[in-house]
Amino acid sequence: MVRVSGVLLHPTSLPSVGGIGDLGKCAYEFIDFLATSGQQVWQILPLGPTELACGSSPYMCASAFAGNPLLISTETLLEEGLLDPQTPLTLASHGNINFKAVLAHKMRLLKLSFVSFLKQPQLHKDWQTYCQENQHWLEDYALFTAFKSYYGDASWNEWPLPLAARTPIALREVKTLLQPQVDFHCYVQYQFERQWSALHHYARQHGIRILGDLPIYVAYDSADVWAHRELFELADMSEGGKPLAVAGVPPDYFSETGQLWGNPLYDWDTLQETDYHWWVERVRATLRWVDWVRLDHFRGFESYWRVPATETTAINGVWATGPGAALFTALERQLGQLPVLAEDLGVITPQVEALRDKFKFPGMRILQFAFNGDSSSSHIPFNYHPNTVVYTGTHDNDTCIGWRDDPRVAVSDKQNLMLYLGKDNLDQVQWDFIRLALQSIADTAIFPLQDVLGLGTEHRMNRPGTATNNWAWRYRASQLTPDLAAWLLKLTHLYGRS
Repeated sequence: MVRVSGVLLHPTSLPSVGGIGDLGKCAYEFIDFLATSGQQVWQILPLGPTELACGSSPYMCASAFAGNPLLISTETLLEEGLLDPQTPLTLASHGNINFKAVLAHKMRLLKLSFVSFLKQPQLHKDWQTYCQENQHWLEDYALFTAFKSYYGDASWNEWPLPLAARTPIALREVKTLLQPQVDFHCYVQYQFERQWSALHHYARQHGIRILGDLPIYVAYDSADVWAHRELFELADMSEGGKPLAVAGVPPDYFSETGQLWGNPLYDWDTLQETDYHWWVERVRATLRWVDWVRLDHFRGFESYWRVPATETTAINGVWATGPGAALFTALERQLGQLPVLAEDLGVITPQVEALRDKFKFPGMRILQFAFNGDSSSSHIPFNYHPNTVVYTGTHDNDTCIGWRDDPRVAVSDKQNLMLYLGKDNLDQVQWDFIRLALQSIADTAIFPLQDVLGLGTEHRMNRPGTATNNWAWRYRASQLTPDLAAWLLKLTHLYGRS
Protein backbone atom coordinates (compact mmCIF):
# COMPACT_ATOMS: atom_id res chain seq x y z
CA MET A 1 0.00 0.00 0.00
CA VAL A 2 0.98 3.60 -0.63
CA ARG A 3 -0.64 6.57 1.07
CA VAL A 4 -4.10 6.94 -0.43
CA SER A 5 -7.45 8.39 0.49
CA GLY A 6 -11.00 8.03 -0.68
CA VAL A 7 -14.69 8.59 -0.11
CA LEU A 8 -17.41 6.38 1.36
CA LEU A 9 -20.62 6.55 -0.67
CA HIS A 10 -23.06 3.78 -1.46
CA PRO A 11 -24.33 3.85 -5.08
CA THR A 12 -27.92 4.24 -3.85
CA SER A 13 -26.94 7.75 -2.65
CA LEU A 14 -26.13 8.97 -6.17
CA PRO A 15 -28.54 11.60 -7.60
CA SER A 16 -29.82 9.43 -10.46
CA VAL A 17 -33.18 10.11 -12.09
CA GLY A 18 -34.97 6.90 -11.06
CA GLY A 19 -35.60 7.82 -7.44
CA ILE A 20 -32.50 5.98 -6.25
CA GLY A 21 -28.82 6.08 -7.13
CA ASP A 22 -27.87 3.63 -9.86
CA LEU A 23 -25.02 2.52 -12.12
CA GLY A 24 -25.69 5.05 -14.86
CA LYS A 25 -24.44 8.52 -15.70
CA CYS A 26 -24.21 9.82 -12.12
CA ALA A 27 -21.95 6.95 -11.06
CA TYR A 28 -19.48 7.81 -13.82
CA GLU A 29 -19.62 11.48 -12.85
CA PHE A 30 -18.86 10.57 -9.25
CA ILE A 31 -15.79 8.63 -10.37
CA ASP A 32 -14.72 11.71 -12.33
CA PHE A 33 -15.09 13.79 -9.15
CA LEU A 34 -12.97 11.32 -7.20
CA ALA A 35 -10.24 11.39 -9.82
CA THR A 36 -10.31 15.19 -10.08
CA SER A 37 -10.06 15.55 -6.31
CA GLY A 38 -7.08 13.21 -6.05
CA GLN A 39 -8.92 10.31 -4.41
CA GLN A 40 -7.96 6.74 -5.20
CA VAL A 41 -10.56 4.73 -3.28
CA TRP A 42 -14.34 4.54 -3.59
CA GLN A 43 -15.81 2.64 -0.65
CA ILE A 44 -19.30 1.21 -1.01
CA LEU A 45 -21.69 -0.86 1.11
CA PRO A 46 -22.84 -4.39 0.16
CA LEU A 47 -24.30 -4.61 -3.35
CA GLY A 48 -26.83 -7.38 -2.76
CA PRO A 49 -30.62 -7.26 -3.28
CA THR A 50 -32.34 -5.59 -0.34
CA GLU A 51 -35.78 -6.28 1.09
CA LEU A 52 -38.46 -3.79 2.16
CA ALA A 53 -39.28 -6.06 5.10
CA CYS A 54 -35.71 -5.60 6.36
CA GLY A 55 -35.77 -1.82 6.05
CA SER A 56 -33.89 -2.02 2.73
CA SER A 57 -30.68 -2.61 4.67
CA PRO A 58 -27.75 -3.67 2.47
CA TYR A 59 -26.63 -5.83 5.41
CA MET A 60 -29.75 -8.02 5.19
CA CYS A 61 -29.65 -9.12 1.57
CA ALA A 62 -31.71 -11.82 -0.13
CA SER A 63 -28.53 -13.29 -1.61
CA ALA A 64 -24.81 -13.22 -0.87
CA PHE A 65 -24.08 -13.56 -4.60
CA ALA A 66 -26.70 -11.50 -6.45
CA GLY A 67 -26.68 -7.79 -7.24
CA ASN A 68 -29.36 -5.30 -6.27
CA PRO A 69 -31.83 -4.86 -9.16
CA LEU A 70 -32.61 -1.33 -7.94
CA LEU A 71 -29.08 -0.28 -8.92
CA ILE A 72 -29.61 -1.11 -12.59
CA SER A 73 -29.70 2.06 -14.68
CA THR A 74 -32.86 2.25 -16.75
CA GLU A 75 -31.27 5.16 -18.66
CA THR A 76 -28.62 2.73 -19.86
CA LEU A 77 -31.27 0.19 -20.87
CA LEU A 78 -32.98 2.95 -22.86
CA GLU A 79 -29.72 3.86 -24.60
CA GLU A 80 -29.24 0.20 -25.52
CA GLY A 81 -32.65 0.00 -27.13
CA LEU A 82 -34.26 -2.18 -24.46
CA LEU A 83 -36.84 0.42 -23.46
CA ASP A 84 -39.15 2.50 -25.62
CA PRO A 85 -37.95 6.15 -25.84
CA GLN A 86 -41.44 7.20 -24.72
CA THR A 87 -41.20 5.20 -21.49
CA PRO A 88 -41.14 7.54 -18.44
CA LEU A 89 -37.99 6.80 -16.44
CA THR A 90 -37.93 9.64 -13.96
CA LEU A 91 -38.66 9.73 -10.28
CA ALA A 92 -37.06 12.40 -8.08
CA SER A 93 -33.33 12.85 -8.72
CA HIS A 94 -32.81 14.21 -5.20
CA GLY A 95 -34.24 13.77 -1.74
CA ASN A 96 -34.41 10.61 0.33
CA ILE A 97 -35.27 7.33 -1.34
CA ASN A 98 -38.84 6.02 -1.19
CA PHE A 99 -37.87 2.37 -1.48
CA LYS A 100 -41.43 1.10 -1.97
CA ALA A 101 -42.10 3.48 -4.85
CA VAL A 102 -38.70 2.84 -6.40
CA LEU A 103 -39.17 -0.94 -6.24
CA ALA A 104 -42.49 -0.77 -8.11
CA HIS A 105 -41.08 1.70 -10.65
CA LYS A 106 -37.85 -0.18 -11.35
CA MET A 107 -39.38 -3.66 -11.55
CA ARG A 108 -41.99 -2.46 -14.04
CA LEU A 109 -39.26 -1.01 -16.27
CA LEU A 110 -37.04 -4.07 -15.93
CA LYS A 111 -39.92 -6.29 -16.99
CA LEU A 112 -40.57 -4.09 -20.02
CA SER A 113 -36.89 -4.28 -20.95
CA PHE A 114 -36.98 -8.08 -20.63
CA VAL A 115 -39.86 -8.30 -23.08
CA SER A 116 -37.82 -6.23 -25.53
CA PHE A 117 -34.70 -8.33 -24.85
CA LEU A 118 -36.52 -11.57 -25.65
CA LYS A 119 -37.40 -10.18 -29.08
CA GLN A 120 -33.72 -9.65 -29.92
CA PRO A 121 -32.14 -13.13 -30.14
CA GLN A 122 -28.79 -11.68 -31.22
CA LEU A 123 -28.39 -10.51 -27.61
CA HIS A 124 -29.03 -13.88 -26.00
CA LYS A 125 -25.67 -15.61 -26.38
CA ASP A 126 -23.88 -13.53 -23.73
CA TRP A 127 -26.85 -13.89 -21.39
CA GLN A 128 -26.85 -17.66 -21.80
CA THR A 129 -23.09 -17.78 -21.18
CA TYR A 130 -23.53 -15.69 -18.03
CA CYS A 131 -26.25 -18.03 -16.76
CA GLN A 132 -24.09 -21.10 -17.36
CA GLU A 133 -21.03 -19.60 -15.65
CA ASN A 134 -23.06 -18.58 -12.58
CA GLN A 135 -25.38 -21.55 -12.36
CA HIS A 136 -23.99 -22.61 -8.96
CA TRP A 137 -25.86 -19.73 -7.28
CA LEU A 138 -28.01 -18.08 -9.95
CA GLU A 139 -30.57 -20.86 -10.36
CA ASP A 140 -31.25 -21.03 -6.62
CA TYR A 141 -31.54 -17.25 -6.39
CA ALA A 142 -33.88 -16.99 -9.40
CA LEU A 143 -36.07 -19.81 -8.06
CA PHE A 144 -36.12 -18.28 -4.59
CA THR A 145 -37.12 -14.86 -5.92
CA ALA A 146 -39.79 -16.24 -8.24
CA PHE A 147 -41.24 -18.44 -5.48
CA LYS A 148 -41.34 -15.55 -3.01
CA SER A 149 -43.32 -13.45 -5.46
CA TYR A 150 -45.67 -16.36 -6.22
CA TYR A 151 -46.34 -16.93 -2.52
CA GLY A 152 -47.10 -13.29 -1.74
CA ASP A 153 -43.61 -12.41 -0.47
CA ALA A 154 -43.90 -14.95 2.34
CA SER A 155 -40.68 -16.13 3.99
CA TRP A 156 -39.39 -19.40 2.47
CA ASN A 157 -40.19 -21.38 5.64
CA GLU A 158 -43.87 -20.44 5.15
CA TRP A 159 -44.06 -21.96 1.67
CA PRO A 160 -45.58 -25.40 1.19
CA LEU A 161 -43.30 -27.85 2.99
CA PRO A 162 -42.13 -29.70 -0.14
CA LEU A 163 -40.81 -26.41 -1.57
CA ALA A 164 -39.43 -25.11 1.71
CA ALA A 165 -37.60 -28.43 2.13
CA ARG A 166 -36.52 -28.40 -1.55
CA THR A 167 -38.10 -31.72 -2.51
CA PRO A 168 -36.82 -32.33 -6.09
CA ILE A 169 -40.23 -33.20 -7.55
CA ALA A 170 -41.86 -30.09 -6.06
CA LEU A 171 -39.00 -27.88 -7.27
CA ARG A 172 -39.31 -29.20 -10.83
CA GLU A 173 -43.08 -28.74 -10.91
CA VAL A 174 -43.12 -25.17 -9.65
CA LYS A 175 -40.07 -24.20 -11.69
CA THR A 176 -41.88 -25.35 -14.84
CA LEU A 177 -44.89 -23.29 -13.84
CA LEU A 178 -42.79 -20.19 -13.12
CA GLN A 179 -40.08 -20.55 -15.80
CA PRO A 180 -40.75 -17.09 -17.36
CA GLN A 181 -40.30 -15.44 -13.96
CA VAL A 182 -37.14 -17.48 -13.27
CA ASP A 183 -35.73 -16.40 -16.63
CA PHE A 184 -36.58 -12.78 -15.80
CA HIS A 185 -34.59 -12.83 -12.56
CA CYS A 186 -31.63 -14.39 -14.37
CA TYR A 187 -31.88 -11.58 -16.93
CA VAL A 188 -31.94 -8.93 -14.20
CA GLN A 189 -28.74 -10.34 -12.70
CA TYR A 190 -27.14 -10.39 -16.15
CA GLN A 191 -27.92 -6.70 -16.63
CA PHE A 192 -26.55 -5.87 -13.17
CA GLU A 193 -23.33 -7.73 -13.98
CA ARG A 194 -22.93 -5.93 -17.30
CA GLN A 195 -23.50 -2.47 -15.84
CA TRP A 196 -21.38 -3.01 -12.75
CA SER A 197 -18.49 -4.50 -14.74
CA ALA A 198 -18.47 -1.51 -17.10
CA LEU A 199 -18.47 0.93 -14.17
CA HIS A 200 -15.73 -0.99 -12.36
CA HIS A 201 -13.60 -0.93 -15.51
CA TYR A 202 -14.11 2.84 -15.81
CA ALA A 203 -13.03 3.29 -12.19
CA ARG A 204 -9.84 1.33 -12.79
CA GLN A 205 -9.08 3.37 -15.89
CA HIS A 206 -9.25 6.49 -13.72
CA GLY A 207 -7.05 5.14 -10.95
CA ILE A 208 -9.91 4.43 -8.55
CA ARG A 209 -10.00 1.19 -6.60
CA ILE A 210 -13.37 0.06 -5.27
CA LEU A 211 -13.47 -1.05 -1.64
CA GLY A 212 -16.45 -3.35 -1.22
CA ASP A 213 -18.18 -4.67 1.88
CA LEU A 214 -18.90 -8.28 2.79
CA PRO A 215 -21.30 -8.77 5.71
CA ILE A 216 -20.35 -11.68 7.92
CA TYR A 217 -23.97 -12.90 8.06
CA VAL A 218 -26.80 -13.36 5.58
CA ALA A 219 -30.52 -12.84 6.08
CA TYR A 220 -32.64 -15.79 7.20
CA ASP A 221 -35.12 -15.15 4.38
CA SER A 222 -32.48 -15.50 1.69
CA ALA A 223 -31.65 -17.79 -1.18
CA ASP A 224 -28.48 -18.83 0.65
CA VAL A 225 -30.25 -20.14 3.76
CA TRP A 226 -33.06 -21.76 1.77
CA ALA A 227 -30.60 -23.52 -0.57
CA HIS A 228 -28.02 -24.46 2.10
CA ARG A 229 -29.92 -25.07 5.33
CA GLU A 230 -27.25 -27.53 6.45
CA LEU A 231 -24.72 -24.68 6.76
CA PHE A 232 -26.75 -22.82 9.40
CA GLU A 233 -28.00 -23.43 12.94
CA LEU A 234 -31.63 -24.14 12.09
CA ALA A 235 -34.37 -26.32 13.51
CA ASP A 236 -35.46 -29.30 11.43
CA MET A 237 -38.01 -28.52 8.74
CA SER A 238 -40.56 -30.64 10.60
CA GLU A 239 -40.23 -28.04 13.38
CA GLY A 240 -40.47 -25.05 11.06
CA GLY A 241 -36.82 -24.59 10.06
CA LYS A 242 -36.40 -21.45 12.21
CA PRO A 243 -33.01 -20.33 13.61
CA LEU A 244 -31.99 -21.92 16.89
CA ALA A 245 -29.97 -18.82 17.76
CA VAL A 246 -29.32 -15.50 16.05
CA ALA A 247 -26.53 -12.97 15.62
CA GLY A 248 -25.98 -9.67 17.35
CA VAL A 249 -23.54 -7.81 19.56
CA PRO A 250 -23.63 -7.07 23.29
CA PRO A 251 -24.33 -3.59 24.69
CA ASP A 252 -21.91 -1.08 23.20
CA TYR A 253 -21.38 2.55 22.15
CA PHE A 254 -24.41 2.41 19.87
CA SER A 255 -26.97 0.65 22.11
CA GLU A 256 -27.43 -0.06 25.84
CA THR A 257 -29.27 -3.30 25.04
CA GLY A 258 -26.86 -4.41 22.34
CA GLN A 259 -27.90 -4.98 18.76
CA LEU A 260 -30.11 -7.96 17.93
CA TRP A 261 -29.50 -8.44 14.22
CA GLY A 262 -31.56 -11.62 13.90
CA ASN A 263 -29.38 -13.30 11.25
CA PRO A 264 -29.05 -17.08 11.50
CA LEU A 265 -25.68 -18.33 12.72
CA TYR A 266 -23.37 -20.58 10.74
CA ASP A 267 -22.76 -24.22 11.56
CA TRP A 268 -19.00 -23.72 11.41
CA ASP A 269 -18.25 -27.44 11.96
CA THR A 270 -20.19 -28.38 8.83
CA LEU A 271 -18.56 -25.56 6.87
CA GLN A 272 -15.13 -26.79 7.92
CA GLU A 273 -15.95 -30.28 6.68
CA THR A 274 -16.49 -28.78 3.20
CA ASP A 275 -13.19 -26.85 3.38
CA TYR A 276 -15.37 -23.72 3.65
CA HIS A 277 -16.52 -24.12 0.05
CA TRP A 278 -19.52 -21.78 0.35
CA TRP A 279 -17.36 -19.07 1.89
CA VAL A 280 -14.67 -19.51 -0.75
CA GLU A 281 -17.23 -19.05 -3.53
CA ARG A 282 -18.77 -16.08 -1.74
CA VAL A 283 -15.45 -14.25 -1.40
CA ARG A 284 -14.50 -15.20 -4.97
CA ALA A 285 -17.75 -13.67 -6.25
CA THR A 286 -17.25 -10.49 -4.20
CA LEU A 287 -13.70 -10.01 -5.47
CA ARG A 288 -15.00 -10.21 -9.01
CA TRP A 289 -16.83 -6.95 -8.35
CA VAL A 290 -14.37 -5.04 -6.15
CA ASP A 291 -10.63 -4.56 -5.74
CA TRP A 292 -10.57 -4.77 -1.99
CA VAL A 293 -13.16 -5.93 0.54
CA ARG A 294 -14.07 -4.87 4.06
CA LEU A 295 -15.00 -7.87 6.21
CA ASP A 296 -17.87 -6.61 8.30
CA HIS A 297 -17.86 -7.62 11.99
CA PHE A 298 -14.42 -9.24 11.77
CA ARG A 299 -14.63 -9.85 15.49
CA GLY A 300 -17.24 -12.56 14.80
CA PHE A 301 -14.74 -14.77 12.99
CA GLU A 302 -12.76 -15.20 16.23
CA SER A 303 -15.80 -15.43 18.52
CA TYR A 304 -19.37 -14.29 18.02
CA TRP A 305 -22.31 -13.21 20.17
CA ARG A 306 -24.85 -16.06 20.15
CA VAL A 307 -28.34 -15.00 21.22
CA PRO A 308 -31.16 -17.53 21.77
CA ALA A 309 -33.78 -17.03 19.08
CA THR A 310 -36.47 -16.43 21.71
CA GLU A 311 -34.79 -13.27 23.08
CA THR A 312 -36.06 -9.79 22.25
CA THR A 313 -32.76 -7.98 22.93
CA ALA A 314 -29.11 -8.95 22.60
CA ILE A 315 -28.35 -8.66 26.33
CA ASN A 316 -28.63 -12.37 27.15
CA GLY A 317 -26.23 -13.70 24.54
CA VAL A 318 -23.00 -15.64 25.07
CA TRP A 319 -19.67 -15.67 23.26
CA ALA A 320 -19.13 -18.71 21.02
CA THR A 321 -15.95 -19.73 19.23
CA GLY A 322 -15.72 -18.79 15.54
CA PRO A 323 -13.70 -20.48 12.77
CA GLY A 324 -10.61 -18.37 13.41
CA ALA A 325 -7.52 -18.88 11.29
CA ALA A 326 -8.85 -22.07 9.68
CA LEU A 327 -11.28 -20.09 7.50
CA PHE A 328 -8.73 -17.56 6.27
CA THR A 329 -6.13 -20.26 5.68
CA ALA A 330 -8.62 -22.08 3.45
CA LEU A 331 -9.51 -18.84 1.64
CA GLU A 332 -5.86 -17.96 0.98
CA ARG A 333 -5.04 -21.49 -0.15
CA GLN A 334 -7.80 -21.36 -2.76
CA LEU A 335 -7.90 -17.66 -3.68
CA GLY A 336 -4.39 -16.38 -2.97
CA GLN A 337 -3.49 -13.43 -0.76
CA LEU A 338 -6.68 -11.76 0.39
CA PRO A 339 -7.17 -8.01 -0.27
CA VAL A 340 -9.12 -7.65 2.96
CA LEU A 341 -9.81 -4.86 5.43
CA ALA A 342 -10.86 -6.10 8.88
CA GLU A 343 -13.72 -4.19 10.52
CA ASP A 344 -12.23 -4.60 14.00
CA LEU A 345 -14.58 -2.32 15.95
CA GLY A 346 -16.51 -3.03 19.12
CA VAL A 347 -15.35 -5.40 21.85
CA ILE A 348 -11.91 -6.36 20.54
CA THR A 349 -9.75 -8.88 22.38
CA PRO A 350 -6.07 -9.77 21.97
CA GLN A 351 -7.24 -12.93 20.18
CA VAL A 352 -9.08 -10.86 17.57
CA GLU A 353 -6.03 -8.67 17.05
CA ALA A 354 -3.81 -11.74 16.71
CA LEU A 355 -6.12 -13.19 14.04
CA ARG A 356 -6.11 -9.89 12.13
CA ASP A 357 -2.34 -9.55 12.35
CA LYS A 358 -1.64 -13.19 11.43
CA PHE A 359 -3.01 -12.49 7.96
CA LYS A 360 -1.69 -8.89 7.84
CA PHE A 361 -5.18 -7.44 7.39
CA PRO A 362 -5.37 -3.68 8.05
CA GLY A 363 -7.80 -2.64 10.77
CA MET A 364 -10.12 0.35 11.12
CA ARG A 365 -9.82 3.45 13.28
CA ILE A 366 -12.61 6.00 13.79
CA LEU A 367 -11.72 9.58 14.67
CA GLN A 368 -15.10 10.21 16.30
CA PHE A 369 -14.08 7.62 18.93
CA ALA A 370 -10.63 9.14 19.55
CA PHE A 371 -11.10 11.99 22.01
CA ASN A 372 -12.59 10.46 25.14
CA GLY A 373 -9.49 11.29 27.18
CA ASP A 374 -7.95 7.82 26.99
CA SER A 375 -4.45 8.27 25.61
CA SER A 376 -4.17 4.50 25.07
CA SER A 377 -7.14 4.49 22.68
CA SER A 378 -6.39 2.79 19.38
CA HIS A 379 -8.47 5.47 17.63
CA ILE A 380 -6.28 8.46 18.53
CA PRO A 381 -3.85 9.20 15.68
CA PHE A 382 -0.58 8.97 17.63
CA ASN A 383 -1.33 5.29 18.30
CA TYR A 384 -1.79 4.32 14.64
CA HIS A 385 0.50 2.14 12.62
CA PRO A 386 0.68 2.32 8.80
CA ASN A 387 -1.34 -0.84 8.09
CA THR A 388 -4.54 0.94 9.07
CA VAL A 389 -7.58 2.56 7.46
CA VAL A 390 -8.71 5.68 9.32
CA TYR A 391 -12.21 7.11 9.00
CA THR A 392 -13.76 10.36 10.13
CA GLY A 393 -16.83 8.16 10.66
CA THR A 394 -18.51 5.19 9.01
CA HIS A 395 -22.02 4.59 7.66
CA ASP A 396 -23.04 3.77 11.27
CA ASN A 397 -21.71 7.03 12.70
CA ASP A 398 -23.29 10.44 12.72
CA THR A 399 -21.78 13.01 10.37
CA CYS A 400 -18.93 15.04 11.87
CA ILE A 401 -21.18 18.08 12.22
CA GLY A 402 -23.87 15.87 13.74
CA TRP A 403 -21.27 14.57 16.23
CA ARG A 404 -20.31 18.11 17.15
CA ASP A 405 -23.92 19.18 17.66
CA ASP A 406 -25.08 16.04 19.49
CA PRO A 407 -25.71 16.83 23.18
CA ARG A 408 -25.16 13.15 24.00
CA VAL A 409 -21.49 13.45 23.00
CA ALA A 410 -19.54 14.45 26.09
CA VAL A 411 -18.44 18.09 26.19
CA SER A 412 -15.04 16.85 27.32
CA ASP A 413 -14.65 14.89 24.04
CA LYS A 414 -15.17 18.07 22.05
CA GLN A 415 -12.83 20.02 24.33
CA ASN A 416 -10.18 17.31 23.93
CA LEU A 417 -10.51 17.56 20.16
CA MET A 418 -10.01 21.35 20.27
CA LEU A 419 -7.01 20.93 22.57
CA TYR A 420 -5.55 18.31 20.22
CA LEU A 421 -6.05 20.64 17.26
CA GLY A 422 -4.84 23.75 19.06
CA LYS A 423 -8.14 25.52 18.28
CA ASP A 424 -10.81 27.24 20.32
CA ASN A 425 -13.75 26.31 18.09
CA LEU A 426 -15.13 23.49 15.95
CA ASP A 427 -16.76 25.68 13.29
CA GLN A 428 -15.29 23.52 10.50
CA VAL A 429 -15.18 20.26 12.42
CA GLN A 430 -15.65 18.14 9.30
CA TRP A 431 -12.45 19.54 7.78
CA ASP A 432 -10.67 19.21 11.13
CA PHE A 433 -11.47 15.50 11.10
CA ILE A 434 -10.60 15.12 7.42
CA ARG A 435 -7.23 16.82 7.98
CA LEU A 436 -6.49 14.53 10.93
CA ALA A 437 -7.27 11.50 8.79
CA LEU A 438 -5.19 12.72 5.85
CA GLN A 439 -2.16 13.72 7.92
CA SER A 440 -2.08 10.49 9.96
CA ILE A 441 0.41 7.70 9.24
CA ALA A 442 -2.45 5.33 8.31
CA ASP A 443 -1.92 4.05 4.77
CA THR A 444 -5.55 4.79 3.87
CA ALA A 445 -7.89 7.59 4.91
CA ILE A 446 -11.63 7.41 4.15
CA PHE A 447 -14.36 9.97 4.76
CA PRO A 448 -18.10 9.73 4.03
CA LEU A 449 -19.26 12.13 1.34
CA GLN A 450 -21.54 13.74 3.94
CA ASP A 451 -18.43 14.99 5.74
CA VAL A 452 -16.84 16.28 2.54
CA LEU A 453 -20.07 18.19 1.90
CA GLY A 454 -20.29 19.47 5.49
CA LEU A 455 -23.75 18.03 6.21
CA GLY A 456 -25.57 17.62 9.52
CA THR A 457 -27.13 14.70 11.33
CA GLU A 458 -30.26 14.64 9.16
CA HIS A 459 -28.06 13.34 6.32
CA ARG A 460 -26.53 10.35 8.12
CA MET A 461 -26.84 6.96 6.45
CA ASN A 462 -27.77 4.66 9.32
CA ARG A 463 -28.74 4.75 12.98
CA PRO A 464 -27.74 1.40 14.51
CA GLY A 465 -30.44 -0.22 16.59
CA THR A 466 -33.26 1.39 14.58
CA ALA A 467 -35.20 -0.45 11.90
CA THR A 468 -36.69 2.40 9.86
CA ASN A 469 -35.66 5.59 8.04
CA ASN A 470 -32.17 4.36 7.24
CA TRP A 471 -30.12 3.90 4.03
CA ALA A 472 -32.18 6.51 2.14
CA TRP A 473 -29.88 9.55 1.93
CA ARG A 474 -28.86 11.04 -1.45
CA TYR A 475 -26.86 14.09 -2.40
CA ARG A 476 -27.66 16.64 -5.10
CA ALA A 477 -25.54 16.69 -8.26
CA SER A 478 -24.93 20.42 -7.80
CA GLN A 479 -23.10 19.75 -4.51
CA LEU A 480 -20.03 18.24 -6.23
CA THR A 481 -18.53 21.55 -7.36
CA PRO A 482 -15.17 22.17 -9.07
CA ASP A 483 -14.13 24.31 -6.07
CA LEU A 484 -14.82 21.42 -3.70
CA ALA A 485 -12.80 19.02 -5.86
CA ALA A 486 -9.92 21.52 -6.03
CA TRP A 487 -9.89 22.01 -2.24
CA LEU A 488 -9.93 18.28 -1.55
CA LEU A 489 -7.15 17.77 -4.10
CA LYS A 490 -5.08 20.47 -2.43
CA LEU A 491 -5.38 18.83 1.00
CA THR A 492 -4.79 15.35 -0.41
CA HIS A 493 -1.62 16.54 -2.14
CA LEU A 494 -0.46 18.45 0.96
CA TYR A 495 -0.59 15.29 3.07
CA GLY A 496 1.10 13.08 0.47
CA ARG A 497 -1.90 11.03 -0.64
CA SER A 498 -2.37 12.10 -4.27
